[in-house]
Order: sequence, then C-alpha cells, then structure tokens
Amino acid sequence: MGAVSAQVDPVYGATGKSALRKASLRLVPLIAFGYCAAFIDRVNISFAAPSMNRDLHFSASMYGLGAGMFFISYALCEVPSNLLLVRFGARRWLARIMFTWGLLAMGMMFVHTAMQFYVMRFLLGIAEAGFFPGVVFYLTEWFPPEYRARTISRFYVSLPLGSTVMGSLAGALLSLNGRFSLRGWQWLFLVEGLPPLLLSLLFWKYLPDKPAEAAWLKTDERQWLENRLAQSTEGTLAATHTAADLLGVVRDRRVWIIAGLFFCELSVMYAWQFSAPVILQADTGLTIGRVGEIIAIFGLLGAAAMLLNAIHSDHARERPLHISLPLLVMGAGFLIGGLTTHTLLALPAFALVYIGYNAAQGPALSLPSTFLSGRTSAIGYAFMNMIGMAGGFVGPYWMGRVRDLTGNYQHGLLTLTVPPAIAAVLIYVLHRKGASAKDAMP
Repeated sequence: MGAVSAQVDPVYGATGKSALRKASLRLVPLIAFGYCAAFIDRVNISFAAPSMNRDLHFSASMYGLGAGMFFISYALCEVPSNLLLVRFGARRWLARIMFTWGLLAMGMMFVHTAMQFYVMRFLLGIAEAGFFPGVVFYLTEWFPPEYRARTISRFYVSLPLGSTVMGSLAGALLSLNGRFSLRGWQWLFLVEGLPPLLLSLLFWKYLPDKPAEAAWLKTDERQWLENRLAQSTEGTLAATHTAADLLGVVRDRRVWIIAGLFFCELSVMYAWQFSAPVILQADTGLTIGRVGEIIAIFGLLGAAAMLLNAIHSDHARERPLHISLPLLVMGAGFLIGGLTTHTLLALPAFALVYIGYNAAQGPALSLPSTFLSGRTSAIGYAFMNMIGMAGGFVGPYWMGRVRDLTGNYQHGLLTLTVPPAIAAVLIYVLHRKGASAKDAMP
C-alpha cells in the first residue's frame, strides 16, 4: 500500500497524495479482511463437500442446489440491503452484515439433512447480501474515478487470497475429524465462522462513513477529498437519475450490459469454485489437504494478476481490453481442463482460470462508477450484483446436474468456455456505446 503515492497523478499535489495514501492504508486493508472472510464462508463447503456429502448422503445435484441457494437469497436482498446501507451508514450496516453471517456460517455445522442444508445456505445469503456492492459503493465515496480500479483491486485481492487462506487451512481443520465428537467438516464451519464476528467489531469502531468523519485526516486533506469527489465527471453523468430512482437505473442499457458481464463471470467462477477440490482430487489423486495447497498457490497467482492488471489499466486509462483478454484466458483454461484430466495439462489450465478471472475484476468493477454516483450508485451496484449473483446459483447447480447425468465433470467444464466469450462480446458492445472508462475518465 505504501507505493500508492508514487502512482497518483502529479496534479493531486502533496495534499491529495497524502489524503489518498491515508485513506488507502486505513480503509482498504480492513475491508479486504472483511471480504476475505465473506468469500471463505461462502465457498468453504467446497472443501467440506467430499466428507460432508458422504456423511449426509448428498448427491452432486443436491450439493449443487444447496451451494447455489446462497446466491438466490443474496441476489433478492441486494438492492434492499444497499438502500439500508445508505440510510444507516456503511459502518453500522457492514458491521451488522458481518455479525449475522458469522453466526450463520458457524451454524452450518449443525446441518444433518438436505432441507436443513438448503435453508441454512438461503439464510446465509440473506445475511451477507449487500456486503460486496456496499463496499464498492463505499469506496466511490472516498476515491476519485481514475483511482478506483487499483483501489478496488487492493480490497478485492482478498478474493483470490481467500482461496489461499482457505486452501491452507482446509487440510488442518478437516484433520480434526472426531475431536470432541465433531466431524472434520463441522470443525471447518465452526472455526471459519469466527473471523467475521471479530471483524464486525472492528468495522463498527474504525470505519468512518465519509471523509468528513475521518479524524485521521487533516482539515486540508479532508477538504481536498470532498472537493475532488464533487468535481469528478461521474457526478455530472449521474445527474439524470434522482437519488433513489431505481427505475432510472433499470432503464439504463449500460447497467444491463454490465449486469450481464457479472452474470457470465460469476456463473462460471462459482461453478468452478464449488467443484474445484473434487475435480482436482480426481485429476491428481492427491489428498484434500494437498489439493488445498494447490488451490492456495492458484490464489496467489490470481492475486498477482489482479493487482498488476488493475494498475496497468489505471495507468493506460483503458478498460475494455484489460477485461476481455483475461476473460478469454479464463475460457481457454476451462477448454483445456475439460479436454484432459492429465495432471501436467490440467493444473496449468486451471491456473489460467484463476489468473484470467481475477485479472479482469479491477477494471470491470470500476466501470459502473463512470456513469453512476451517490445513492444512485448504491442502487446500481446492488442491482448489477443482484443479476450477477444469480449466476452463482445457475453455475453450481448446472455443474452438479451435469456430473450426475454424465458421471464426470469434464462435460460441465467444456460448457464453461461459453460465458467468458459472451462476456468479452458484452464488453465490446459497452465500449461501442461510449460507456468505456477510457472515454469517461478525466
């Protein structure tokens, strides 16, 4: 984070550099820890699956349906949650989200039937709804548009790092099988549900809603941030929307295009994420602990790709190619992985999946802020993420059904090559409509 000041535009001056550096150091790491915990509690069932499915007699379809139930309730509650965030403030609402999802994540250890599994995943989605779009909206209240891809990538890097943490811990937690009469997968849910409870207290105490409330900013730094954000171009572009005009957001074609992009990305990534440990275990013959170590390495590669591509995108002030090329790389990874189970080919292919998906995220997530701002931005991010999160239901359920019908995951992996290609086309269409960040950035 300390390198931030060396990357900002010289016109910011000493005051602007200092303000942005302080905001980055104070806010981004805390938010990153929060999202890391969210991602882990969302997908840790992928590591629990082999033993949990065996103990509870779940088929691949039942598991895929339960995994996807999270995203149905999450999507339905996105917009209401972000409207409540605007009303109550990011500090209070994000802390509430973390506390309730932590309790429910720990409660997964008590699941014994398929219906209980579906209900708990559905409730977990309700509890966590709004965290991600709320955080993205929150960052637009602190950082100017030309600074957002790298800022978003610095908190969102917690997603691939979440894979690293989860992969590193999974083997150790699952090895506790039998301790205090608990299964290994129960230990997994219990231990990994604790961090959000602790982080909710830190969010409540240390996360100011806006620059005006940040005691760690000097008066001139605070004033600079407020003035710079007020002057940014997205404020003018968003003037066509009223403060809470959901209808205005829904009518904007750019919103639907980006929502489609998110749907394509998330459907394939969660289809892969919830199946990855089982697929890698079958391809390599390794234990689940060793598979976790491989996924941990993939997470590190994804984190590096995310940061580097976002920084280059900001410096080049270009978004479409920085999004579409990584998406095509991800599609190529699924193609190779679907055509072979040979370890020497499958592992590099799946590494490409992580690299491609994560590299696209910083530039992609910065796109909505080029034409939405304020309360409209909160609604817009929530609506687009709502559509995207529906893909989180479709992808895992689809993979489970294909697995039960064909007896393997290879056919499912091959179908995952299609959505990244569609997403790349959507980026081209968005660029042609003049909504690329290169055109909108000052």
